[in-house]
Amino acid sequence: MKTRNNSHTTAKIHIKKGDTVVQIAGKIVDGNNTGKVLRVYTKTYRALVEGLNIITRHTKPSATNPNGGIVKKEAPIHISNLMLMEGGKSTRVGRKANDKGKLQRYSVKTGEFIS
Repeated sequence: MKTRNNSHTTAKIHIKKGDTVVQIAGKIVDGNNTGKVLRVYTKTYRALVEGLNIITRHTKPSATNPNGGIVKKEAPIHISNLMLMEGGKSTRVGRKANDKGKLQRYSVKTGEFIS
């Protein structure tokens, strides 16, 4: 029996936790297409972004939620649908060596290194 391989080994991930990103593709609801990256899933090449890709979960009653009901929460979104925001504008991300010789992310639009 074959298993499906969901890991991506060819492409490098251009965003990190804490970055502000803009959604450039996919379902955009309420015009809110920017948010902060909460978590990056490297194996499935997805990211959890605050306020993006909101899904509706129908939950059963439990100890923490005695009434149950409908809960809206963020779902992971594919990284190819996200673009980094730097200085209020979206930019592509590249990698080049800094003055110490270590590879670091930089903004293709401005040429400045990204922390």
